[in-house]
Amino acid sequence: MRIVGLSVAVFLGAVVTAAPGEASAAASTLVVAVDGDDSAAGTLAHPLRTIQKAVDMAGPGDAIAVRGGTYTLVDNITITTSGEESQPISLGAYQGERVVIDGEALPASHTPVGGSIPRAERGAIHQEASHWRVSGLEIINGPYGYYCDSCDDNVFSRLTTRGNYETGFQLQGDSSGNQILDLDSFGNRDPRKNGESADGLGIKEGSGAGNVVRGVRLWNNVDDGFDAWKFASPVLVENTIAYGNGFNRWDFPDFAGDGNGFKLGGGTPAPSVGHSVRNSVAFENAKHGVTDNGNPGTLTLSGNSTFGNSGTGFDADTTGARAGLTANLAVSDGRPAALGTDTVSSGNSWDIGGTWNDSSVLSTDTTPVTGPRGADGSLPSAPAFLVPRNGASVGARL
Repeated sequence: MRIVGLSVAVFLGAVVTAAPGEASAAASTLVVAVDGDDSAAGTLAHPLRTIQKAVDMAGPGDAIAVRGGTYTLVDNITITTSGEESQPISLGAYQGERVVIDGEALPASHTPVGGSIPRAERGAIHQEASHWRVSGLEIINGPYGYYCDSCDDNVFSRLTTRGNYETGFQLQGDSSGNQILDLDSFGNRDPRKNGESADGLGIKEGSGAGNVVRGVRLWNNVDDGFDAWKFASPVLVENTIAYGNGFNRWDFPDFAGDGNGFKLGGGTPAPSVGHSVRNSVAFENAKHGVTDNGNPGTLTLSGNSTFGNSGTGFDADTTGARAGLTANLAVSDGRPAALGTDTVSSGNSWDIGGTWNDSSVLSTDTTPVTGPRGADGSLPSAPAFLVPRNGASVGARL
């Protein structure tokens, strides 16, 4: 199926038009619009009405371009068809238009206290497929925002997941080679558990090599910013910010939110796994900035900053764990670090000594890092934020 009269190229869900002959004619494109019709051809002139219809029609190499507007769901969007390594399937906003996917009407969004969400109903978008490129969507009020189980080699770029009734974005199961880039995930909460499990981003309860988190912001979620609970393979997190997590903004009774910026393990028993976090920042969380959460593996924490967390900046004191902490900075946390007897600590702010408080850095103003992203989806620049006045080479640089 082709859009007559113009070619359409899709890169990480950002759909751009080109004059005929300027782009490859190999890929087919399906267009969706709020005033479309699912019996239509799916062209720019005659778009489909629902994203699900386009998903059901798409195959390897195809693209789904979603016009701006709010798409109110009565059933969650379910993705089960995979692309191919050389022909991924793309789903994204048409030419940067604002696309909102609203799961408020989904029954699972309103699961009662103590209830469970059936697996198939987890997520306003529920994916069990590989080789997708999903970009530029805003997902709200879902029973999870985006939920991906047993997913390989996908790229999720420039998504916003906010105000969902469980974790904003969750990857789990046998999942490998996924990239989560430039995600903003905030205000997610779980009234059914009184705040016990809704994180900004969870990569948990599974395994799989090569999963990467980059350029992400996770804030004001009821539980943790990032949670790797019971995920048994290393995850790389870099250039990522987690703040304001773990506070009871919803007045839940028997509040159970944890409030860590980055939770790097957990479970009974907790898998031994070497997650890596670098050039990332955790500030003003209700508990720890970064915690191993009982993970006995060899974590690698390098060039990160914590600031104003109520608990410990860097909590890496699990018995037997050989975490390696290098060139990290802790400023004005409840305490800078809690280290185990086997932890390797070198060149961190607590190693080089001195007083590390608000006046020790060029700026503690959070406004730059919480502001709008760049036009390309990049994090806003904050060249002075938590940079040591004395020139020490510790901490993140944003």
